[in-house]
Amino acid sequence: MAATHIALFASGLAVLLLLVQGSPPGPVVQCRSGNTNCTVTNGYGAFPDRSTCRVAAVAYPSTEEELRLVVSDATEKQQHMKVVTMYSHSIPKLSCPGGPSGQGLVISTQRLGRSVSVDMATSRMTFEAGITLRALLDAAAARGLALSHSPYWQGMTLGGLLSTGSHGSSAFGKGSAVHEYVVGMRLVVPSPVPVNGYYAKIVNLGEDDPDLLAAKVSLGVLGVISQVTLQLEPMFKRSITNRVVSDVGFEQTISSYAVTTYYGDISWYPSQRRVVYRDDIKVPITTKGKGVNDYLGFRAQPTLVGASLRASEERVEATGNAEGKCVLFRLQVDTLIATGMGFKNNDGGLIEFTGYPVIGNQSDMQSAGSCLRSAEDNLLTACGWDPRFAGLFYHQTTISIPFTTIAGFIADVKKLRDAHPDALCSTELYLGFFMRFVRNSTAYLGKTDDVVDIDITYYRSKDPKKPRLYEDVLEEIEQMALFKYNALPHWGKNRNVGFLNVKNKLGAKLDKFVSVMQKYDSNGLFSSDWTDAVLGLRGKEVVVQGDGCALEGLCICSTDDHCAPKQGYYCRPGEVYEQARVCRKIKSVEADG
Repeated sequence: MAATHIALFASGLAVLLLLVQGSPPGPVVQCRSGNTNCTVTNGYGAFPDRSTCRVAAVAYPSTEEELRLVVSDATEKQQHMKVVTMYSHSIPKLSCPGGPSGQGLVISTQRLGRSVSVDMATSRMTFEAGITLRALLDAAAARGLALSHSPYWQGMTLGGLLSTGSHGSSAFGKGSAVHEYVVGMRLVVPSPVPVNGYYAKIVNLGEDDPDLLAAKVSLGVLGVISQVTLQLEPMFKRSITNRVVSDVGFEQTISSYAVTTYYGDISWYPSQRRVVYRDDIKVPITTKGKGVNDYLGFRAQPTLVGASLRASEERVEATGNAEGKCVLFRLQVDTLIATGMGFKNNDGGLIEFTGYPVIGNQSDMQSAGSCLRSAEDNLLTACGWDPRFAGLFYHQTTISIPFTTIAGFIADVKKLRDAHPDALCSTELYLGFFMRFVRNSTAYLGKTDDVVDIDITYYRSKDPKKPRLYEDVLEEIEQMALFKYNALPHWGKNRNVGFLNVKNKLGAKLDKFVSVMQKYDSNGLFSSDWTDAVLGLRGKEVVVQGDGCALEGLCICSTDDHCAPKQGYYCRPGEVYEQARVCRKIKSVEADG
């Protein structure tokens, strides 16, 4: 049976490599009557607590003036608001308004996606906040300009990626966070008293305005970003080579690698004991090469194959076959490495990886997402996580650990890996421990240190009461990162527990942010229970206590009922980080002592 699953997996990957088409994602806002009586979700079809977000209506302004009118009408009625982007790829409930359920308003930026102006003398361009990263990169490239850094997924909007502090990878200069290159911003914010007949006003923030330090990374609680001016640079090329080595001692090289490789990143596959270094540097625009980043995980895949792969993953979970999962995912990694991770040496072909280095324009190399760009094919193919079919469904723990302590963290994870060799295979379908580099920031909600940002993505059951294989190991790693190593969460990812103690970690920077928030939205119309909980405001809490709450990261277990005692999972201390409290499978409670 295992051989059949592996053959299916391999055939699925082979078909995946041949596809460039796919149904684009469906709408994240669904309404029963016109634009009223709506539900809002994210691009994965589920928030961390699996709740349903109901709103009274959705608005689709297409100009700044229309946006101002929408905010004004809602402010006059004291209606809570949130912005929703085209694909809404934030995992937490950032797009769900506060106030009573079903009475809020979501404001879509789907029709606010244009380039506004360009100043070639200064290499600055202004864009509407709803423009997708792909459209932004293309518009800049058409002028011979490049965005210095960006996230790797091109389906995000400019406003969305700024609000969550999204980034690429670099420890050079200002670093890889896009907000470091914001030199101007226009916001539409509530006004408690009418201004020229509007209960909303437009705020224009220049690069020297201290309030820009709050607006650049805001979780959407200041108002609606209307326009953003970015500092760009003349187009250049990148040269990329993926290099595979043993993971012996690699933790001691992370900091030195970060400061010597301009765009480098690291994928660590702990159960396979190997590391992929992406040697990624800037080269002159005259360098020969037409390479393209078409990362395999962001290509369209046949939904039948995707569903079969998910069924295989569920089968090995249900049978407790951790070794089978390791075999499946090692094949996945081998295929990724053999095909250049989806890099193409020349644009225009289906499979055109002929070897390293891959060299191409910055705009073609810095992000990927071809599953977004095609005509609808009735879900024959789609992005792998599209909730309209039974494909990928996962948790994501994304945390930032300072360079000064990253070696200790990796060493602790290795201790857990060595004690449980099969425990971390589930991360290896999703690039293992994926590490990128980000500089400390003056933005109030930006990074407080130079950090290694680590994405850990892993299986999530469709049943919230069903535990995972080696549930305890990943929970211990999560808590170890957050509390022993004082990691900060990525604002647009993570389970609820990832946001514990954020207020204390940010300290005075958070106080400054809240002061600006109250200045622009004194009545909290753009705040919600979720953002209040994350920021430690109004007595809200990020954890949700209840039976089984630890299984989904809604709480840290303190009693067995927070786990799944009827299925043999009990709340126990961590093994390496003993202060952790995790849900561990125990064959005999009596034997456990």
